[in-house]
Amino acid sequence: MVDIGRSKRAEKAYSFDEVAIVPSRRTRGIDDVDVAWKIDAVTLDFPLIAAPMDSVMSPATVIAMGELGGLGVLNCEGLWGRYEDPSSCLAQLAEIPEKREREATVKLQEIYAAPLRPELVRDRLAEIHASGVPFAAAVSPKNAEALTPLVAASGADFLVIRGTTVSAEHISTQYDAQAEPAGTSQPPAQDKRFGSQSSPSGTGQPLTKDKRSGPQPGPLDLKQFIKTLDVPVIAGGCANYHTALHLMRSGVVGVLVGFGGGARRATRNVLGIEVPMATAVSDVAAARRDYLDESGGRYVHVIADGSLGDSGDIAKALALGADAAMIGVPLARSVEAPGLGFHWGPEAWHATLPRGLRAHVDTYGTLREILLGPASIANGSMNLVGALRRTLASTGYDDLKHFQRADLVVV
Repeated sequence: MVDIGRSKRAEKAYSFDEVAIVPSRRTRGIDDVDVAWKIDAVTLDFPLIAAPMDSVMSPATVIAMGELGGLGVLNCEGLWGRYEDPSSCLAQLAEIPEKREREATVKLQEIYAAPLRPELVRDRLAEIHASGVPFAAAVSPKNAEALTPLVAASGADFLVIRGTTVSAEHISTQYDAQAEPAGTSQPPAQDKRFGSQSSPSGTGQPLTKDKRSGPQPGPLDLKQFIKTLDVPVIAGGCANYHTALHLMRSGVVGVLVGFGGGARRATRNVLGIEVPMATAVSDVAAARRDYLDESGGRYVHVIADGSLGDSGDIAKALALGADAAMIGVPLARSVEAPGLGFHWGPEAWHATLPRGLRAHVDTYGTLREILLGPASIANGSMNLVGALRRTLASTGYDDLKHFQRADLVVV
């Protein structure tokens, strides 16, 4: 702990840039290293999940990610659920020069103001399911109850509930004031396009009934919600021990650690909120250990989600205790990426308080080259799986669980 003046004390926290992995006394042949990852009933060739961002994942790239051995995640509230063919929208965004951030943000808000169309969401998920690859579908906490029936019916292997910050408990006087007396049930608001409790929108607000028309459904009770589902849930982001422990107790199979891709710095700038990722991953890994004891053996996977710009960051996240990494920027650099050399997340198009930027990331190679090589550039942005295998081999570990025991130093 360090003192901030006379009245505050704070914990020292570390980013990935401030730590490094220490080699052990032995090394291994790279062919003797196993980087496979099993979560729930799904076994993947490597521990990488594609972030549910429209600049990274289309139905086609979700399928391609699965065919290469990873896990693709489609954003159910993205462009593929709003437009029959979003290619013109993507082209319009790509035409805006890199440094004109305000113009890009306004265009993002305009494009994402289009309403979600449930039949498109259903058809996109059906297209991915028909390919036979493992895949996941992502929703925001606000719209989870409305969209989850579509995800469950699609045959998705996982439901990802992803937000900038996700908690297991949400307190709202707005909803408390609308609540009915104890012992009564509150009818869900209906939306004609979904015929269910609520629907996503491009406004940054959950689609519920107008305030003048009566009570709206309250915030998502994650623990009760998960109990009703057959599809395994991955939820986050979170950045500290206690939040992670509460999320694990809600029944999730995986916890996302971090604020996701390009939202990290902007969230700090706009909201003043940030926990550097090395400390965040280590804290959540400690929560996993304690929950394993508390639950009598239930293992919840820790998934790093943010500040993972290169293969070295991925290796450090796993050495700090993560089971897998959710990546966006490296995959946005692929030829197949829908962003056409640009990258943005859902936070960038919020209607009233954007907390992310559209970033220019360029194009380095095919999705296969980004993930499996060969690399044509020596900056850790290509052959991510090969680099991870090399790190394990160079430090003497034969699989990912043993690699979590690796020693680290502060640099």
